[in-house]
Amino acid sequence: MRNYLLVFLLFCLAVSCIPSKEKEAKTYSELYRPRYHFSPAKNWINDPNGLVYLQGEYHLFYQYNPFGTTWGHMSWGHAVSTDLLHWTHLPVALEEYANPATQDSTMIFSGTVVVDHANSAGFGVDAMIAIYTSNVHKNGQGIAQHQSLAYSTDKGRTWKRYANNPILDIQRKDFRDPKVFWYEATKKWVMALVVPDLFKVQFYESSNLLKWQLTGEFTGAGDTTRVWECPDLYQVKVDGTNAMKWVLSLSGAHPQGSKFVGMQYFVGEFDGNTFRKDANSEHQFLDYGKDFYAGITFNDMPDQRTIMIGWLNNWTYANQVPTHPWRGAMSLPRELRLVKVEDKIQLVSNPIQEVTSLRQKEIEILNQPGSGSFEMEIHMTDSSQLILSQGAEDKIVLWYANGQFTFDRTKSKNHSFQKDFSSVESVLIASKPSEITVRFFVDQSVIEIFVNGGAYTITDQFFLESGKMTLQTVGVVKLQRGWEIGSIW
Repeated sequence: MRNYLLVFLLFCLAVSCIPSKEKEAKTYSELYRPRYHFSPAKNWINDPNGLVYLQGEYHLFYQYNPFGTTWGHMSWGHAVSTDLLHWTHLPVALEEYANPATQDSTMIFSGTVVVDHANSAGFGVDAMIAIYTSNVHKNGQGIAQHQSLAYSTDKGRTWKRYANNPILDIQRKDFRDPKVFWYEATKKWVMALVVPDLFKVQFYESSNLLKWQLTGEFTGAGDTTRVWECPDLYQVKVDGTNAMKWVLSLSGAHPQGSKFVGMQYFVGEFDGNTFRKDANSEHQFLDYGKDFYAGITFNDMPDQRTIMIGWLNNWTYANQVPTHPWRGAMSLPRELRLVKVEDKIQLVSNPIQEVTSLRQKEIEILNQPGSGSFEMEIHMTDSSQLILSQGAEDKIVLWYANGQFTFDRTKSKNHSFQKDFSSVESVLIASKPSEITVRFFVDQSVIEIFVNGGAYTITDQFFLESGKMTLQTVGVVKLQRGWEIGSIW
């Protein structure tokens, strides 16, 4: 009788797994769901956080609402990858928490993860240390922001909050987004973070990640039409030279003004105490689309590449985009380089080389129905267009004319969910060449465009009525290469 009962229980267990397997098969195939860009199985995400490499794994933490598809209850979601493309979801790493003594709550805002190889903080060799902004709020209103610490000794699978938090508090309502890295020249930890409403980046140093001393500020430059957020500071070699330059990137300003958010950056020098932009250098924009924000770079990269991931959304309409049961996705990981163009040094960004491993069926001609997830490289001559459509009244358009490259999403049917979503993005190409190279990645509702080797990028969402689309050309557009891309899940 006992054996029969055991068999029965095993049968019930097997049967109970069937619905979950069917549900898993349907996940990541919903309308608008990106197939090869990271997105959560459900709920809201925004800024990438704590990008770091440790012992064969790349870690992606991110702002996450465990309870719904709009912003709120900010916690840190977590995923890991061995190739920066295929991701495994892990449990929420750091959760919003309530303080019964004061009747307030603390959300886990953006921050950094570092690997403490030398055990400077005392939590163990190779402990993962998360430094993040604690956003204290009461009755739905933010009342304070300070920096806190948590640590993990099992490769990020479980986390403990430091008993003596906060580790840095200047008694301000807005003081956030720490980016921390090891500065080898003086053997110390450096933190960059913002006083957002004062348009300041502050720099701090520490020997142990627990006690921090202010060393300098960067202010009085750049675009201040939106508050500054999510600073990042990293060193990059200038192509074709032996020179190394520092780049300070910030989120907030957009090239089309204060209605939208975007990213700006400065090229200059960091002396261990503060950043100074080059005397002949002004701020530049990292992307000319509407949907690349809060990008930060990985710590502890094993091959010295500078790799950035950004959030594919815009605060103007992020809570309204018509996706379900998730909202928000991440960009492809992009490798950043510095190049000298005429009299200035600028960032160039391109998808990491590993994306070529995702290629499937080759696309041989342009004017045919195709998949909703693909990569393509084309040459465009003056007054030419590439139209991606699901009919005459449901399309997006890439065109090049008079030195201006443009992406137009105003002709897609589904844009009424928010009045400012329908938009046209343009960028002027230096020297106005007669022909440009355009490499772009389409993924159901996302397009990442890299013009002339990544010197100019446009990243946007769009919402056509189904996943399939037809490609049509106007003028001279030459297909160089193209591939359909399958799902990473």
